[in-house]
Amino acid sequence: MQKTTLEQWRMFKAVVDAGGFNQAAIKVHKSQSSIHHAVSKLEEALGIKLFEVVGRKTRLTEAGKLLLRRGEFLLEEVSRIEAVAESVSSGVESELRIAVDGAFPQTIIYQALEKVSALFPQIRIDIIDTVLSGTNELIQNREADIGLSGFQMPYGLNEEICTLEFIVVAHSQHALHQLNRSLSYEDLKSHRQIITRDSANETKRSSGWQGAEQRWTVSSLRASFDLICQNLGFAWLPFPLVKEALEQEILKPLLLSEGASRTSSFYLNYQDKDQLGPAAREFLGELRLLTLDMPTSC
Repeated sequence: MQKTTLEQWRMFKAVVDAGGFNQAAIKVHKSQSSIHHAVSKLEEALGIKLFEVVGRKTRLTEAGKLLLRRGEFLLEEVSRIEAVAESVSSGVESELRIAVDGAFPQTIIYQALEKVSALFPQIRIDIIDTVLSGTNELIQNREADIGLSGFQMPYGLNEEICTLEFIVVAHSQHALHQLNRSLSYEDLKSHRQIITRDSANETKRSSGWQGAEQRWTVSSLRASFDLICQNLGFAWLPFPLVKEALEQEILKPLLLSEGASRTSSFYLNYQDKDQLGPAAREFLGELRLLTLDMPTSC
C-alpha cells in the first residue's frame, strides 16, 4: 500500500512554487493549517524533512530538492493520464490551439486547417502568433497543443518538418545598395537594423547578427517587413515573406560578402502524442503532406 497521496504531493509543490505556506494557502484557496498538515503527513510517511526555516523564509532541504524533482514528474504524469482520459471520453476535441512562429509560411498552416475544418466543422481553432522561443513556451505551459518552431523542445516531441532560408534585405533605394560593391558587417553597423523581439515571457533568445549601432525592435516579422518596405532599415527575413517584394523589386538582397543568408530547421512540436485528439492528428497529417514536396526548404 502506498504511504503518500497525490494531494500531499500537490500541497508540497504548491508551497515550493508559492515560496511559503501562507502564500500557498492563498494560491490554492486552502487554509494554511490544512497545507501544513498535508506536508507534515508527507514528511512523516517518507521519514525525511522536506523544508527548513531559515530566518523568516521556508527553504527546501537537500532531500526536499531531490524529492521535488520526483514529485514534479509524478504530478506531470498524472496530468497526462487525466488529459488522455478526457480526450478518450469526449471524442473530438472542442478546440485546437496552434502556436506558429511568424517565420513559418502561413499559407501552409491555413491550407492544413481548411482541411481540418472541413472534417470537424464544430471545432474552434486558435492560431497564436509567436516569435523565436515563444512557441515552445506556450506548449510547455499547456497554452498550445501544437507548435511550429525554429527551436527544439528539451522535453516533448520534436519533428523536423522543413528548413527555412533567411536573407538580409533592404529597400531597393536604401543607401547600402548605392555603394555598388560587396558589403561587410562594418558597412552595416552605421545603418539601422530592424530586429524582431522574442515573444516568450521567460526564456528569451536572439538569432543572427545584431551588431548595428542603431536598432529598432518590433514584435512581429510582419512589422519588420513593413518597415523595410518603407526604407527604414535592413533585416534578415524569411524568404517566403519577402519573395513577392523581391520579384516586384521593392526590396533587394544586400550584397553581404558573408552571412547574407542562413538556414534554420523548423520543427513540429508537441508534448505528448497520446493527448492529441482526432482534429490535432488530422492537422499533423495534412501539414506533413503539404511539406512533403519541399523536403529541404519551405
